[in-house]
Amino acid sequence: MIKQGKSYSKDGHIAFIVGNEFKTVEGIPTIVEEQAKKFIASDDKTDYIKLGEQFIFFVKENDDLEKMRVAGYETRTKLSKEAKELFISGKGVSALALAEGLALSNYQFLKYFKDADKKRYQLENITLLDAFEAKDISRINNTTKAVYWSRDMVNEPLSYLTAPQLAKEIKAFESVENLTVKVLDKKKIEELKMGGLLAVNLGSIDEPTFTIVEYKPKNPKNKKPIVLVGKGVVYDTGGMSLKPTAGSMDSMKSDMGGAACMAGAIYAAAMNKLDLHLIALIPATDNRPGGNAYVPGDVITMYDGTTVEVLNTDAEGRMILADALAYSNELDPELVIDAATLTGAAVAAIGQKASCVMGNANQETIDALVKSGNNVHERLAQMPFWDDYAEEVKSAIADLKNLGGKYAGSITAGKFLEHFVKSPYIHLDIAGPAYLDSVDNYKGKGGTGVGVRLLNNFFENY
Repeated sequence: MIKQGKSYSKDGHIAFIVGNEFKTVEGIPTIVEEQAKKFIASDDKTDYIKLGEQFIFFVKENDDLEKMRVAGYETRTKLSKEAKELFISGKGVSALALAEGLALSNYQFLKYFKDADKKRYQLENITLLDAFEAKDISRINNTTKAVYWSRDMVNEPLSYLTAPQLAKEIKAFESVENLTVKVLDKKKIEELKMGGLLAVNLGSIDEPTFTIVEYKPKNPKNKKPIVLVGKGVVYDTGGMSLKPTAGSMDSMKSDMGGAACMAGAIYAAAMNKLDLHLIALIPATDNRPGGNAYVPGDVITMYDGTTVEVLNTDAEGRMILADALAYSNELDPELVIDAATLTGAAVAAIGQKASCVMGNANQETIDALVKSGNNVHERLAQMPFWDDYAEEVKSAIADLKNLGGKYAGSITAGKFLEHFVKSPYIHLDIAGPAYLDSVDNYKGKGGTGVGVRLLNNFFENY
């Protein structure tokens, strides 16, 4: 965790943020100052020396906070796993960004290693030696905790994280003040006639869940809630439209990345005591070809009475999201945002460096979300959202079909979802950055927790 400290422990490691001059810390040997002067004169962005078992890092001060976060990652990679504390000497937002990059880089998912204790990082404290507002440190710690939770959920296999287990994990958030969690079981989902969620669940022996998370502080500044909706497909085989195994199905435990994002976002907002009324809706199930699984050609009646012709059972995320989005109308929100690992088309369009954003909310709101993405380097690429695209999800035998044409798949999926929402709406397709097959600096490998930091920055500036 990141904390405030007044003095440097001589047996600790230390990172100096260096500008045009070097400010030493009491107890640091003269050789460090000499090395710092060489570093200032060089073009290097980071450097380090080792004095016995002690690491001394130098990081060039930079107004680009993402470069400071990446420097935090580079510092973490140099430290041994036995290092227990790192001190940071530096002021302002650059020091906070360096600390954030370090903290995010310290994440590990070791639950299933028998020798996890040998692999585990020992770094417990990142201590800032200069003065900072307590709320700024707390905000990073809380948001990082929520990112860790989100990454854990995405990294968990289906053998543990079924839909009921995901609901149980979210239920634990109730320890946070002003946050409540209600879990609807299959019987209640049937009573509500959530046909999309029930259809996708038909092939599974594990029951679906619909989890409602509400954070309502005493005096929220929004009179009507912001509703967050996250796709919770805990595993996606494609159903009867079965995915190929290699390179397609093998990472599909990550298909609940949208649920992890939205649950993590409201968890962080509550821990940070933000003055916004937020509600998160998490429909969850796995998608299998077993039992009485739904098939291409079926017509499903959704929560709001819309009929949907199923052309591909692997377009299941929009089926469960549609029920949740229709349910959001009951809450009379001022804004609805959903997040989902929804389409390969989003990845094909912009790769894994960003998420696709689209919607019918006013441009000012979308611009604010894009700005927050730039602030935390969880960037968004806005896609067109013209009504022409909605023509491609009209069915010849039902109100809608769950698959558009050959092109613009991420947009036609968004237009399908828009049909079910009456409030201003923003759709985030996070299929690219939600899960990575190789390490990408502090984002790590596997689940990244993308969206949690983005949305909390958006909420803070809302």
